[in-house]
Amino acid sequence: MSPDLTDAKFHKSSLSGATNENCVEVATNLPGLVAVRDSKDPSGPALAFTPAQWRSFIGRVNTGAFDA
Repeated sequence: MSPDLTDAKFHKSSLSGATNENCVEVATNLPGLVAVRDSKDPSGPALAFTPAQWRSFIGRVNTGAFDA
């Protein structure tokens, strides 16, 4: 079952620049849900995370856990 993202207010990082290339958009305004989508395909699929899962992911990104 997919979450209802009708009221999601997606935004992208100000560090992404003016273009929509290679960007993700994040919506954090939904209770108990963080939604992430590709800025090039706003009507396409979105990933859904709990806030705890999202914080864990961002924490690992910030520590370089996914750096090649």
